[in-house]
Amino acid sequence: MHSLYNMLAHVAWFFVKVASPFNTKLNLFVSGRKKVFKSLRSKIESTDKTIWVHVASLGEFEQGRPLMETLKTHYPEHKLVLTFFSPSGYEVKKSTQIANIVTYLPFDTLSNAVRFLDILHPELALFVKYEVWPNYLQQLHRRKVPTLLISALFSKRQIYFKPWGAFMRKSLNNFSHFFVQDENSKKMLTSIGMQNVTISGDTRFDRVAKILKRNNALDFMDAFCGDALCLVAGSTWPEDEVILVDFINNSQKPVKYVIAPHDIKPTHIGKLKSSLTKRTICYSELGEVDITQFNVLIIDTIGLLTKIYSYAHMTYVGGGFATGLHNTLEPAVFGIPVIIGPHYKGFKEAEELVDRGGIVSIDSKDEFAHVTNHFISDFDSVLKTGKINSEYISENIGATETIMKHIKTLL
Repeated sequence: MHSLYNMLAHVAWFFVKVASPFNTKLNLFVSGRKKVFKSLRSKIESTDKTIWVHVASLGEFEQGRPLMETLKTHYPEHKLVLTFFSPSGYEVKKSTQIANIVTYLPFDTLSNAVRFLDILHPELALFVKYEVWPNYLQQLHRRKVPTLLISALFSKRQIYFKPWGAFMRKSLNNFSHFFVQDENSKKMLTSIGMQNVTISGDTRFDRVAKILKRNNALDFMDAFCGDALCLVAGSTWPEDEVILVDFINNSQKPVKYVIAPHDIKPTHIGKLKSSLTKRTICYSELGEVDITQFNVLIIDTIGLLTKIYSYAHMTYVGGGFATGLHNTLEPAVFGIPVIIGPHYKGFKEAEELVDRGGIVSIDSKDEFAHVTNHFISDFDSVLKTGKINSEYISENIGATETIMKHIKTLL
């Protein structure tokens, strides 16, 4: 079966390369991997101590971040090597200072795995959430490198628990230990004979908990919001914006609105701005203008949203009407209500907070208007709903500490 997997891996890589000139993301996927080995050889000496952390993309990077920050503090003599599978993660975080080396993971062929690990010679390997690559895991196991899967989630829908999933189940045996998010994940693993499992929770909670300890002040937000109620809509897609624009244009409530779209290309920002009838300004237009005279602020840049959430009395998180819900923990940590679209299944924290009442799911513009008007007119409800979210965050911190205790027995 392993031979078949290797053959299919080479075939898949061939077709990815053939298709890459016609697709921007695939082109980055291929071109970004061309110089990986040469780059690694120039940055890693045979005498270096290394720790390898692999993530798929941005979401997994945020999950791994608290642990990487802690590793960097506790093991400064080690070079921390961070690999990405997806261009959407690597291109955004390739300059991050959290790791000594940031690169793409070469495609999972046997020759790549051997070559990569020969150069890296890691003392510890960490894979985040769903990342299971048979050749890399096999080689790590053969080299007796402790290999952990952290913040992992397992469900019966996955191939490991299907009759035809024997090969991938065997790959799981190469992990030294699993740190899973919940009891169900542990049960799924034990059902296929895995006993090296610890319920640690999700390291993202440790990440967002740190947000409260930093300075989140933004001068332009102080001026824009003043004493008014503020609704912040983050990571919105066109499907979300249709609902938001309809409410903003028709509401007579004295509320300030901030919209931070997922797509900040000028064409999209221009279309969104022109659809709003209230006085609207973009972040890129701030300067000498009196921002207090505007009702809507569009954030056409990246890197500010988390701090902006700290000014919100209520929030809307996008993606629940489109390709996938965005991060609900970042606003939730500030103890404010969160509104989302109807498609949130598979997002564990969203499912749990909808059940608790800290997140409200809506499926139409009328329902959005009803929920939002309720929060605007009943501030006690805002406080009560927000408290559910902040308490949920507090209950779930500590995964990083649990994992680090285990790592200290290995290094």
